[in-house]
Amino acid sequence: MASLPATAILWPAVAMAGLTFLVWMRLYHLRLGEMARKRIDAQALAGSADAARLLVDTRASDNFRNLFEVPVLFYAGVLLAAQAGFDDRALLVLAWLFVGLRVVHSLVQCTVNHVMTRFAAYALATLVLMAFWARTAWLLWLA
Repeated sequence: MASLPATAILWPAVAMAGLTFLVWMRLYHLRLGEMARKRIDAQALAGSADAARLLVDTRASDNFRNLFEVPVLFYAGVLLAAQAGFDDRALLVLAWLFVGLRVVHSLVQCTVNHVMTRFAAYALATLVLMAFWARTAWLLWLA
């Protein structure tokens, strides 16, 4: 079997960063639209408590914050795997599976926000990340 390019494991991290930027754009599209409709001055949103009180549509901002929670462990794992030089297809598949499930999670949360669908994507993504880290630990053990 042919070996993977050394940068293959980094592309899922690039995709996650892209997802984060897309959610950021969605967040500001929704937030600026709501501020314009309600004639909310930007200074009125100086604190998170003010934003919670004045803004109704928090789907994208909630998702944006969530993209800096569990995914931090994903980025760390990808960088560790890249630094260790792991040429492992299972890690690559798990990384892309994590990204795909986080895309589903973000799409659900930023649109219909069906809690059980969102939770299923979140839980599956986290289980995949646990498998990614277990595989990484195993490969470190073998190294």
